[in-house]
Amino acid sequence: MLPEGSLAGRVVLVTGGGSGLGRSMALELSRLGAKVAVCGRRREPLEETVAAMGGGAFAQCDVRDPEQVEAAFAAAEEALGPVTTLVNNAAGNFVVKAEDLSPNGWRAVLGIVLDGTFFCSRELARRHIARGGGPAQIVNIIATYAWTGGPGTVHSSAAKAGVLNLTRTLAVEWAGHGIRVNAIAPGPIDTEKTREQLWPDPEVQRAILRSIPAKRFGREEEVANACAYLVSDFSDYVTGDCMTLDGGGWLNKGIFELFKED
Repeated sequence: MLPEGSLAGRVVLVTGGGSGLGRSMALELSRLGAKVAVCGRRREPLEETVAAMGGGAFAQCDVRDPEQVEAAFAAAEEALGPVTTLVNNAAGNFVVKAEDLSPNGWRAVLGIVLDGTFFCSRELARRHIARGGGPAQIVNIIATYAWTGGPGTVHSSAAKAGVLNLTRTLAVEWAGHGIRVNAIAPGPIDTEKTREQLWPDPEVQRAILRSIPAKRFGREEEVANACAYLVSDFSDYVTGDCMTLDGGGWLNKGIFELFKED
């Protein structure tokens, strides 16, 4: 956990900041001294997050729409000052067989995850470069199935893989402007939404736990702590990286199967 005041001077925009991981990250970044704005499609949870932070700003925004993204940045900057830091957390996901996935379902998830991440990142970069550059940070929230694949989540897996490549590409393109771009790849994180959508069946839950060497799900605050590190000065030489938080789950393949406990 970073010391209080570590993020003083940061102005952060968190997409999908009304609930789940987005809300947790917004609260932690605010606690560490950043001015935080949250955006999302529903007003009520955004207002609740701002109230829980004890201040900040919010903007209703569908990240699939570049004009709404531009308006959200404008609102955040009017309230808090120039945005220095972006957390691309907005996402969509649901379990479906690939052959049953509708074109609309495919487009919706790709639009939120991949298009939205790019539109928001581009907006920060354009504004930051126009102001003359300097230190700025982008953190993209992906998932470990970005490189393993995820049966039942072909739309989300493809989109997250695209965001991982986007992270590395933009890290190189924008390094000269002082913009660091990194990603966090959580494994299974225990939230109300994941319990409902990804492992509602107790047997599925037990199977997932058996695949994690740490034998537990991740916690929201652990993702928030990782995000805080990546936007802080403590990671000032880190860019184009992807931090994996999955209790060692990504190692659970090949010879590592021999060491798995029941």
